[in-house]
Amino acid sequence: MSTLRVTAEKLIVLEHPNADALELAQVGLYRAVVAKGAYRTGDYAVYIPEQSVLPEELIEELGLTGKLAGARANRVRAVRLRGELSQGIVCRPAALAGADLEAAAGSGEDFAELLGVVKWQPPVPVSMSGEAVSAPDLLPWVDIENLKRYPDVFEPGEPVVLTEKLHGSCCLLTYTAATGEVQVSSKGIGAQGLALVETERNLYWRTVRAHGIPEVAARLAERLGAERVGIFGEVFGEGVQDLTYGATARAGLPGYAAFDVSAVIDGRLTWLDAAELLDGQLPLVPELWRGPFDRETVLAFAEGKETHSGRGLHLREGVVVRPVTERWSMLLGARAIAKVVSDAYLTRKGGTEYE
Repeated sequence: MSTLRVTAEKLIVLEHPNADALELAQVGLYRAVVAKGAYRTGDYAVYIPEQSVLPEELIEELGLTGKLAGARANRVRAVRLRGELSQGIVCRPAALAGADLEAAAGSGEDFAELLGVVKWQPPVPVSMSGEAVSAPDLLPWVDIENLKRYPDVFEPGEPVVLTEKLHGSCCLLTYTAATGEVQVSSKGIGAQGLALVETERNLYWRTVRAHGIPEVAARLAERLGAERVGIFGEVFGEGVQDLTYGATARAGLPGYAAFDVSAVIDGRLTWLDAAELLDGQLPLVPELWRGPFDRETVLAFAEGKETHSGRGLHLREGVVVRPVTERWSMLLGARAIAKVVSDAYLTRKGGTEYE
C-alpha cells in the first residue's frame, strides 16, 4: 500500500468519451471523473488518493454521502463511471478556500491532517495476527508508490525489470547471523517494530517453516558476510485473499513467492536482487519483462491474467517496476521502485484486502 498524501496538483482536463456532463481530470497518470466545466487544464485542485478515509463532514461537502466504499461508506476506491476508470477524488474543499494551491503544489504541502483524511488500514484476520513482541532488529518492508502518481521515477529508456504483483499477504523474515535468531512478521505489524511469536496457527510462521526460509536466510548471510538478512515474500492461497493462484493456506503448504532481499553488511542496509540470490532455493514471483523503461509498456503489462499458477486462473493484480541496477530516487526520497495495479483488480467485485 502506498503512503498517504493529500496534495494540490496541476490538472490536465480531458474529454469523457461516454458522458456529455462529465470530464476526466488527470493527475500524473491517474484520472478522476469530474463534472464538466468544473476545471480547466492548468487549474490547481486537491487530489485525494485511493484508500483514503474521509471524515463525514467532508463527504457531505463533496456530495458523496453513501457513494464511497466500506461499511461506513467513507473510503475512496477506484470505480468506473460511465465506462471510465476514476481513481481518487479531485476537489477544492472549503477548508482550503483562499489557499494558494499553486504554491502548495510547488512545495508538496500535505493537507491530509487539515482535512481529517487518514489512510485506510486493512483488517487483520486471526490467522495472520497473534502475540507480538518488540523487534528492533527486524528489517521492515517499504511502502511502494504507484507509478501513476509518480510517473517520472524512471528515466525513459532506463533498464528495468517487471515482476508480477501477487495478491496475498506480505511476509517478513529477518535472520541475525550472530545469534541465529529468526524474526517473522507481516508488513503492518512489522511497521510497528514488532515480530510475531511463533505458533503453529500463525500463517506466516507456518509458511516460513514449510518452505525452509530460515535455512535459506542463514546460508545467504554466510555467503554475503551479512550481519542480518531480510527475505520478503507473498503468502497466498485459499484462506488468505480472494485471488488464490490455485494454492490453499487452510491446511498443508501455503503458497509463497519471494520478491525481495535486503542485507545489513558492514553496518549498511543494502537491497539485493532476489531472483539472482534465491533462484532454485525459494519460489519467486514471476518476471514478466525486462528492457528499456517505457510507461505504456509497463501499463500494458499490468493488465491481463496472472501467470504464477501457469494456468491463468484469474486476473492479474498488477506489476512491480525496478531498475536493473538498484538505485536511490530523489523524487521518492527512497529506493527507486514502483507499482501499477490493474484496472480489473481495482474494480473487481467481492475482493479482499487483508493486511
